Amino acid sequence: MTLTATSFGDVARLMELAAHPRSHQRADIYQAVASLYRTQGPLLSDHERALMRDILYRLTSDVEMAIRVATAERIADDAKTPLDLILFLVNDQIEVARPIVLRSQRLTDQELLKFIGEADVAKQALCAERPNIGEPVTEVLAKSDAEPVLVALVRNVTARMADHTFAVLVEKSKSIDILQEPLAKRADLPPVLATKMCEWVSEALKTYIGNKQASVPAIAHAIQDGAQSIQLEPPVDVADSSHKLIDKLSTAGQLKPGFLLRVLQQGQIDLFELAFARLLELDYPRIRRVLYEGGPRPVAMACRAVGIDRCVFSTVYNLSRQSRRIHPQLRPDDRVDVETVFNTYSKAEALARLQAC
Repeated sequence: MTLTATSFGDVARLMELAAHPRSHQRADIYQAVASLYRTQGPLLSDHERALMRDILYRLTSDVEMAIRVATAERIADDAKTPLDLILFLVNDQIEVARPIVLRSQRLTDQELLKFIGEADVAKQALCAERPNIGEPVTEVLAKSDAEPVLVALVRNVTARMADHTFAVLVEKSKSIDILQEPLAKRADLPPVLATKMCEWVSEALKTYIGNKQASVPAIAHAIQDGAQSIQLEPPVDVADSSHKLIDKLSTAGQLKPGFLLRVLQQGQIDLFELAFARLLELDYPRIRRVLYEGGPRPVAMACRAVGIDRCVFSTVYNLSRQSRRIHPQLRPDDRVDVETVFNTYSKAEALARLQAC
């Protein structure tokens, strides 16, 4: 298939500009090439695609990180983006790779396995945070000796794991204490492996595991009820420790948007909600309503109020919903609403509107 006259002209002009770019043009050329690659990918020849990848590669080191991240954010949710452009971006710095790895539908488990085999520990940990990774991926990640990878994996409540993968992680938890609590508290941990952990975990976790094993029928019933409505009260077993941590961070002036993103990406959804509520000065039930009952607009308002940038809104919206087993969906009119919030309201105005509701 050949290029249309318009797209061919665009490619030719970009090639000419990229050959000798001026310093102020590099970011514009980078964005233009990425955009054209994204929209005209099926029409490009192999040679043209290779040339465009070469342009992006040569410009990458001269283009600001914020622009590359913004480009990745726009591409991450586009299921039609050419796979080779996706793979180019995931091989950039981790800040650029993050939205792609966490959200792109173009990355199959097979592609992730190839990527994991060549990635450093930080990017492997990022793969372990990806929602709904399948059993082949979790099996490979569980074999890692890198603590950040293992911690991210066990905290990813949407990750699907076979029993033998859980067995590997349980064995590793003997010597890696930080794995024990999130692993024991996974709803899908096989009971026989949970019982085995009682040989080396703390007394508090032994009690937790014992209570969990004793209430399996009750848990199953609660899960069935949860399909119809969202439970608005924080789980008793995590709320006290989470409140203490939030209090400590708030008192020390360390409760910031970066903390929200970090705990959300680690799968610590209760901690994320409690921290978000504290930053917005809302109670826990109200932050749950903001996040899950009003669509994307109130979530955008909350992000704007605490200073979370527009380019990471989709990450917050998608991961928070996935952690609560709610399907994230952003229709075109929803995206317009989100853009309006970030373009219209100041942080103070957004906060005032949320607190007044």
